[in-house]
Amino acid sequence: MSEPVVLYEENDHVAVLTLNRPQAKNALTYEVYAELEDRVRACTARCLIVTGAGGAFCAGDDLKEILGSQRGAPPEAVARSRATGGLTPAADALLHTDVPVIAAVGGAAVGWGMELALMADIRIASSAARFGELFVLRGLCCDAPGLGRLASLVGRERAAELLFTGEIIDAARALEIGLVSRAVEPDQLMPAAHELAGRIAANPPLAVQALKAGLRRTLDPDWRDTGRWAIEQIQRLRQTEDCREGVQAFLEKRQPRYVGR
Repeated sequence: MSEPVVLYEENDHVAVLTLNRPQAKNALTYEVYAELEDRVRACTARCLIVTGAGGAFCAGDDLKEILGSQRGAPPEAVARSRATGGLTPAADALLHTDVPVIAAVGGAAVGWGMELALMADIRIASSAARFGELFVLRGLCCDAPGLGRLASLVGRERAAELLFTGEIIDAARALEIGLVSRAVEPDQLMPAAHELAGRIAANPPLAVQALKAGLRRTLDPDWRDTGRWAIEQIQRLRQTEDCREGVQAFLEKRQPRYVGR
């Protein structure tokens, strides 16, 4: 029997959701997206920690699966994304859950892995963590809430630099620019996440939920229109030669040759 792609446990009102594809640095497949969405929507804990197995947080989309469906995501996945305003349903679940979410980032959080981290309320990084908005290097753009969350955390100019270059930054830089709330040694990552989650879970849950809703209403605009635009751009860009080249070059470990088509 194969290992589940997402692990879930809950103790003392704190849930831990672990992306469990360590052999692929927890890269996201449609199966992982669906399981992640279901687990987040069903979570009734007072705090949720999201992390990754095997040292990585999440290396983004599984590019081999993307190459296998180069014409785009399955129709049902596109329909669900449109229904959530352009978001992947998993990101929508993380963005709109009433449960406070802590991302415990122990390694690479790049591409859609960084987007998942951005959907959390709080990010804690180990010193081994790396963050990168790699979409431009694959001929793609990211979703609207990721754009907005990144800009609100680090400022528009720093967000633009990260987005336009695809630069990968380390935990120290992420802490410096406000992308994460703290950086700890690798062996202290989960203890730090559990300690913080325990303090949150010890507070009145309805008050915490109201505060989270207030932050969301204050800081996050309604992404629906922009989100629909973003999913259209993502689907359009997936059909381009540059996207195919960006993905193929990554898999072949060579420099891409972009042609603007």
